[in-house]
Amino acid sequence: MNGGGLLVAGTTSDAGKSVVTAGICRWLARQGVKVAPFKAQNMSLNSFVTREGAEIGRAQAMQAQACRVEPTALMNPVLLKPGGEQSSQVVLMGRPVGDMTARGYHGGRQQRLLGTVLDCLEQLRGTYDAVICEGAGSPAEINLRRTDIVNMGIARSAGLPVLVVGDIDRGGVFASFFGTVALLSRTDQELVAGFLVNKFRGDVSLLEPGLEMLHGLTGRRTYGVLPFRHGLGIDEEDGLRVSLRGAVRESAVAAPLGEDVLRVAVCAVPLMSNFTDVDALAAEPGVVVRFVDRPEELVDADLVVVPGTRGTVRALDWLRERGLADALRRRAAEGRPVLGICGGYQLLGESVEDDVESRRGRVDGLGILPVRVRFAREKTLTRPVGEALGEPVEGYEIHHGVAEVLGGEVFISDDRGRGLDGCRVGKTWGTHWHGSLESDRFRRAFLRKVAAAAGRRFVPAPDTSFAALREEQLDRLGDLIEQHADTDALWRLIESGAPQGLPFIPPGAPA
Repeated sequence: MNGGGLLVAGTTSDAGKSVVTAGICRWLARQGVKVAPFKAQNMSLNSFVTREGAEIGRAQAMQAQACRVEPTALMNPVLLKPGGEQSSQVVLMGRPVGDMTARGYHGGRQQRLLGTVLDCLEQLRGTYDAVICEGAGSPAEINLRRTDIVNMGIARSAGLPVLVVGDIDRGGVFASFFGTVALLSRTDQELVAGFLVNKFRGDVSLLEPGLEMLHGLTGRRTYGVLPFRHGLGIDEEDGLRVSLRGAVRESAVAAPLGEDVLRVAVCAVPLMSNFTDVDALAAEPGVVVRFVDRPEELVDADLVVVPGTRGTVRALDWLRERGLADALRRRAAEGRPVLGICGGYQLLGESVEDDVESRRGRVDGLGILPVRVRFAREKTLTRPVGEALGEPVEGYEIHHGVAEVLGGEVFISDDRGRGLDGCRVGKTWGTHWHGSLESDRFRRAFLRKVAAAAGRRFVPAPDTSFAALREEQLDRLGDLIEQHADTDALWRLIESGAPQGLPFIPPGAPA
């Protein structure tokens, strides 16, 4: 017998679907329910590698952590990684299967993936007591409904009840709730059980008359009003938009242990991917992290991070156009710390030969590290473990570029001192490993090196645990659901489906 399920949809993108899904997952896990997350199709440049070597969205990996289970490709069978304004790399069951334009994807490919998506959901529901699914964008995107496999398409095919989340902090939440339902077909409307208000500030009693009127207009109840809380964002999905939300990032306001703070500037390169790598830096008391796009903003930085990108060659052009390339070269020549991660590491090298992403062939890099990069058709997807700066370190690799290191020092090695990854010259480091800074002892050792090179009297906190901060964050999400949602009613939805006899709200979806 299949387990229960629920689809968390939203009135808009960024309404809080990922956070609410994670919160429901953590609440259920704390009740002893065996629960798993699911997102049929995700568009994100922030991704993660599962233990079996599959690439999925980082939000789903964090939701799996909220469930206290190991993430798998079943939880995010389709991942779209933008490569520009018009095309994305399609990752199916954790492996890239090619690039496609939005028109080509929505013109037929997407609908053909519905069977795969439903098979994955069926497997999860056969294994877990409950599967909490996350939608994408809005279910009322009437131009895309015919080929939808992530919102009402999956809800109708799998018979899932739907909870619609609205961000009241943006305004217009009542109109958004009503309009979302009213633009769905009769059959789709039958699955929309009700609403959840997110990010409310103030006295809930002042909101209640509106919720009662909404119930009268739609026949659907509100399952909870979640208060606005700072720092509740889990890993961002959209790498095209720079945001410093999140409890881990906000912890940068904590006072330093030493006499100085440490200033970290992150170059906001185009198609920035896995910029969540810097969360672990911002987790340290006294480390101030900011994203920058001008050379003068590097001047007072103690460390400059060049993060991952889905477009290494495009990022090189951008750095040169803005004068950041020269600023990075000056920093390196002056012995001031620079860290390149994945694509950021590649562009610090001598050359990039790219016939895969940009198809520009050989392009000169910044020439800071003695590394030549050649893009391979097959993508490297691994979860390596090693040692750096005398401390254990682990991470995950997601890249087409293969680095040939021609000099310098090895950055990360195995327990016998043999090179595993990366390169170091002076105070410039490069590595393909995402997530390495989440290794607490390595991060502290690295920050001590940076502080010494920068002449800062900064001292890393001896007890900062990135994993513990993540758990705290997920527990706060679980607390929100437990304290501010009708959890008995939510469980009935998950177990029994949408209530019968929900009224049709005209006009419904256009023919």
